[in-house]
Amino acid sequence: MTDPSGKPALPEGFDPSRSAFQRDANGLLRREDFTPERVAYLTEQVTKSGLWTFLSAEEREASRQATLATHPPGEDLWLFGYGSLMWNPALHVTESRKAEVRGWTRSFCLQLVIGRAMPDKPGLMLAIEPGDGLTGVVHRIDAAAIESETSILWMREMLSGAYVPEWVDCDTADGPVRAVTFVINKAHNRYSGQLPLDEQARRIAAAEGQAGNNRDYLYRCRAELRRMGVADPYVETLFSDVTAITGESGEPH
Repeated sequence: MTDPSGKPALPEGFDPSRSAFQRDANGLLRREDFTPERVAYLTEQVTKSGLWTFLSAEEREASRQATLATHPPGEDLWLFGYGSLMWNPALHVTESRKAEVRGWTRSFCLQLVIGRAMPDKPGLMLAIEPGDGLTGVVHRIDAAAIESETSILWMREMLSGAYVPEWVDCDTADGPVRAVTFVINKAHNRYSGQLPLDEQARRIAAAEGQAGNNRDYLYRCRAELRRMGVADPYVETLFSDVTAITGESGEPH
């Protein structure tokens, strides 16, 4: 489905207030909104649009089970976040730590046309690709809550299959931990490849949708890294480029 300009369009009757995961007054996702019913509606509507296809509930559950099959029974689960999972896991976690991961790097390489963007104002979200390393946050999920919390997590991160679950080794001030994270699926049509930095900045600056604007996501990412004492060169460059375009201070809304 396309609009008169030839760009992909959302289907007639598409209700973004039902499809987008809602945020509270502080712009944070709420765990209670990640429900099978909302995911089923979003899957139906996005499939109609022809933008891409979503995983079925069965495929998503198979991915979750396959990932957890290598996790020792009865042990707490660690989750590594490098984007919004750093400051807004929307899960019940018992501990959060600053963490370093080698062999991967942040990349705004995940195409976005709903939520913080629209088909006529497409944006970009973070994933990680092979690289020199990055800093993020690891969250600990109590063993007794793994089933409920990973069910929500997979509804959040594994809708379209644009991510692939991966186990990574994380270094923290309190010792190493093994954590699950989500890396880019380069075979997926939402993978944008290596766009020039100025194009990344242009898209992030302009994109907005029912759930907010794309640049606020960048601003929050930088703010969280700065809170941890981290100045990520890639994020800092994009921040400078985007605020130069928008004239904004870069304070998260």
